[in-house]
Amino acid sequence: MTVPLPGPLHSHREKLAELADLGYTDIWSAESDGGDGFTPLALAAAWEPRLRLGTAIIPAFTRSPACFAQCVASLADAAPGRFAIGIGTSSDVIVQRWNGVPFVEPYKKVRDVVRFLRDAFTGEKISKSYDTFTVDGYRLGIRPEQQPPILVAALREGMLRLAGSEGDGAILNWLSPEDVPQATAVVRDAAGGVDKEIVARIFCCPSENADVVRAGARYAIAAYMNVPVYAAFQKWVGRGPLLQPMWDAWQAGDRKAALAAIPDEAVDQLVVHGSPAQCRATIARYFANGVTTSSLAILPLDPDLKHADAVRALAPSAG
Repeated sequence: MTVPLPGPLHSHREKLAELADLGYTDIWSAESDGGDGFTPLALAAAWEPRLRLGTAIIPAFTRSPACFAQCVASLADAAPGRFAIGIGTSSDVIVQRWNGVPFVEPYKKVRDVVRFLRDAFTGEKISKSYDTFTVDGYRLGIRPEQQPPILVAALREGMLRLAGSEGDGAILNWLSPEDVPQATAVVRDAAGGVDKEIVARIFCCPSENADVVRAGARYAIAAYMNVPVYAAFQKWVGRGPLLQPMWDAWQAGDRKAALAAIPDEAVDQLVVHGSPAQCRATIARYFANGVTTSSLAILPLDPDLKHADAVRALAPSAG
């Protein structure tokens, strides 16, 4: 399940316990314009030892290398063997417009942060020039009992290959169950045939009010799919013809027409909705096609559906 859950962080202890009671095994945080990616997991580390913790994702750009290593090592120290760090490029909006950090050479930046964390976890002093930054005389002062897996958020072949060759797995986003084999094949090939963890962030709304759900989902799809990296990914998996009318209208400045141009077929591929049983069956298809870990992100598209009810409806124990 994606965290933070609704409501102030200090109120989440019982909600996290309920997640574990319902059969959820993992919680995954994100970092954009809300809470940071580590604090919700730190609370969960202390409150609910049954849950595995992960980030999906922390931007590679928005922390300095040493600060990044300290954050990762601290949480790994707090939850030994239960924490995985997911790293990604994020986007030019979050990195450059909101944080004032130039969004340049994103592939190299993610690769360098992965390599630096590997070096830092050794406990040795680091004086080294990476392609996108230089570290001079830094030694990580925390030695976690177990080094956390490093996962790479990946959309297309370059990042997917990095996830397989230098990461411990990949984090996928905004894809259908049928898109999964194309992505996982690249990861496995880069890993030399070795299986790696495949985390999928799956957007869900367990509601049978299809018209309302689709109408709301179009706003989310338009917001994401007009970001260049997501547009390129959708073209890579073959969804370009479905979304091209939306892109054309968006580029022409007609936002209303762009929303209307997103066909039901595209919405149904990218957002899991329907009855709870239908949703659980669709989620199972992700696993059947190669996903090993899910991070369900519940979209509040139906005003009659409460988040807590959606959590219970989609729970492993509900099936």
